[in-house]
Amino acid sequence: MNVKKLPYQLIFGFLGLFLLSAGVSMAAFTFLTKDSSLTSTGKKTGGKVSRVDLTKPKTESCPINGAMFTKAEKDIWSKKRPMLAIIENHLDSRPQSGLSRADVVYEIIAEGGITRFLSVFYCGIADNDYIIGQIRSARVYFINYALEYGDKPLFVHWGGANNICNNCPGGIKPRGDIDPRVDAYKYLEKNSWVNGRYGNDMNGATNTGYPALFTDDRRMDLATEHQKVGSTDKIYEEATKRGFEYQDSEGNAWDTKFKSWKFIDDKAIDTPTHLSIKFNFWDSMAGYDVEWKYDKAKNIYFRFNGGLEHKDLESGEQLTAKNIAIVYVKEEGPVDNEHHMLYTVTGKGKATMFQNGNAIEGTWEKMTATDRLKFVDEKGSEIPLVRGQIWIEVLPAGNDISY
Repeated sequence: MNVKKLPYQLIFGFLGLFLLSAGVSMAAFTFLTKDSSLTSTGKKTGGKVSRVDLTKPKTESCPINGAMFTKAEKDIWSKKRPMLAIIENHLDSRPQSGLSRADVVYEIIAEGGITRFLSVFYCGIADNDYIIGQIRSARVYFINYALEYGDKPLFVHWGGANNICNNCPGGIKPRGDIDPRVDAYKYLEKNSWVNGRYGNDMNGATNTGYPALFTDDRRMDLATEHQKVGSTDKIYEEATKRGFEYQDSEGNAWDTKFKSWKFIDDKAIDTPTHLSIKFNFWDSMAGYDVEWKYDKAKNIYFRFNGGLEHKDLESGEQLTAKNIAIVYVKEEGPVDNEHHMLYTVTGKGKATMFQNGNAIEGTWEKMTATDRLKFVDEKGSEIPLVRGQIWIEVLPAGNDISY
């Protein structure tokens, strides 16, 4: 035996055993943690492998936006109820997470000309767990749109306009700080969405925490308010604990009174009349100007925000839509000392619908908060929506758009 070489032989021997052990451990870990629902033909969605076989025929229509999905995806969403999340659009928050998976998005000013998105998630998140965010605070007019989505949809937010003041006499803010019309907390209670920690209201500031809602460690360089996100699967798990699946704990289905829009298959017109749609919310806030550019070959609209491509952080994809609805509503404000705005989203008003490269002039109707927003053409007929993602741009009445 060569004694001088023994240490080196031992070193390489132990190294080999270590690498072999590590390889076996990694293989075991991969096997044990693999989602048993994944298929060998599952495709990646946003960098993830789908839990269903997305190569199967898309035969099932989504009740929210009419898009076509596989039966496996329908089997998943049909056991749940819609999830509506308030996602911010502050310049510092971009790019956001999960907007490309939303079935419907409502864009409205939250404060100071800065918009937020009421994002409706249901069919588009059936195939996987998605990060959504950043989650921000609620406004009364967001809730008015959320009330359209059947009986007690999951309402995900982080705080909201309210009259609570722990250091004030009686725990209430001084008169004038909050206009009662904008008190989102009171409005949630009025609609029986808050029940301590057991309602369909999922508020990161009061009743919902990790792992459903959490701080995103990829965004730690941003201000605290721009770090909050959610996991769609974990939110649904929390909803199950609270008794909110397709039916609630009392056996009531969420969609008993829900009304779907009318849907049609997409068909680009031979000569598109409008290749670009441009508008702003406030003249002084150019960073929130929007442009939608129409691609005839794909029959789809691509979104630009503040002059830049608007992308989803998770997928890297530019946001798109099949339908762009422009609705004009009454704007009031600031209405109190905290500079809250108020938008009247019930009643009737002017609207323009863009789809298939064409523009349809008409009106919007939503007579009560629980009524479904409806789009009507100049002849009084309901405008059917092209199957696919829908963006509803809620502008102050009197704003101009270029198209």
